[in-house]
Amino acid sequence: MPSDDIAISVRNLTKTYRLFGHPGDRIKQFFTLGMRQYYRGFTALNEVSFDVRKGETVGIIGRNGSGKSTLLQLICGILKPTSGSAIVNGRVSALLELGAGFNPEFTGRENTYFQGALMGFTQAQMNERFDDIAAFADIGAFMDQSVRTYSNGMFVRLAFAVAISVDPDILVVDEALAVGDAQFQARCFSRLAAMRDSGISIVLVSHSTEQILRHCDRVGMLEHGKLMGDLGEPRQIVNQYVATLAAAPAAGAGIAGNDTVRQEPFLSRPGYNPGEFRSGNGKARFVDFRMSAPKARGGRLMLELDVIFLHTVSRPLYSLFIRTADGVTLSSTNSDDKAAQTQPALTQEAGTRATVCFDLQPNLCAGDYFFSIAVSETRYGDKEVLDRRHDAIHLVLHDPANLGGMVDMQPLIRIDSQPGEVQR
Repeated sequence: MPSDDIAISVRNLTKTYRLFGHPGDRIKQFFTLGMRQYYRGFTALNEVSFDVRKGETVGIIGRNGSGKSTLLQLICGILKPTSGSAIVNGRVSALLELGAGFNPEFTGRENTYFQGALMGFTQAQMNERFDDIAAFADIGAFMDQSVRTYSNGMFVRLAFAVAISVDPDILVVDEALAVGDAQFQARCFSRLAAMRDSGISIVLVSHSTEQILRHCDRVGMLEHGKLMGDLGEPRQIVNQYVATLAAAPAAGAGIAGNDTVRQEPFLSRPGYNPGEFRSGNGKARFVDFRMSAPKARGGRLMLELDVIFLHTVSRPLYSLFIRTADGVTLSSTNSDDKAAQTQPALTQEAGTRATVCFDLQPNLCAGDYFFSIAVSETRYGDKEVLDRRHDAIHLVLHDPANLGGMVDMQPLIRIDSQPGEVQR
């Protein structure tokens, strides 16, 4: 790939911290001149390499403590690597942990000018930008109050407004938008999309898999400080992440690698998605499904699932998730939902079979939808996934074609015309 197309180049990036058991051990370590070690090393990031192209949005996901924030701080130059390199081509603007870089005693206005000065802007240049920053942050009179009086949401509003106002070539966002309200988040992601379209590179860390699927071109997953493979297609990497959270084997191992599974009638049914991602410990398996899609507006959808149990399972939990093609969850339900439940799930003995029927009113507009299904068991307070099939069933709705969006609200529109002439 040509170097002039690269915004960020990370090569063998490693960060190791020294952890001391007692504050006095730091002094002891200083005077030993390396002859003795009073600390233990902790490698937060280990030999990570990847490139981010110009105009690309890259997502980084992983569990807490996997090294995501350390990676971003190394990219931004806040931390120095133990080894390796992070080369950045262009001006970087970062929205890291809440309030980072803000002086709590300064007002919002003073912090705005202070951040601009750190980025190399003159006061006159910040004067030109200030009205736009204040309008986007939308915190009113609090702009002239000390930021120590701000709520978390106000912090994020101002920090994001400043970060996008300094003409960055690269924007780095670390989970900060999670504390914003839904309306502000929508504005932020609309602005991020516009920035990407204008050629700005974005690195986004988020625990929201829906945000990652909707806004990222490629995704990487960190686990114990290591990048698990290369940056890849968002849905594939998110599926691996979800399987990791469930402590389940990846596709191709365990349940997904069983020869019997490949012979299940599930795979030959109309609507089966060969690109599904399957995980679970294999104590139960979905082996078949039947779906009757609504043939007319207002019709109901019936989804029947056949499950076999290889082990005895006490009160299995059956779950269904409906998502759009870009990963937005439209609906989720499970057999513990008292409002939907017609009869409780009973203990299933090894060698038995169950049929689960989801009877739904799919108020959806025309489009592509994916169904994910799961059967699990709660043991000792923890949920154990027996079989989970991500995006296993693909439903295409063609009607009603005249409605936009995703959800059919089944509108009734009445127009009352008043007699008489219009007064001019």
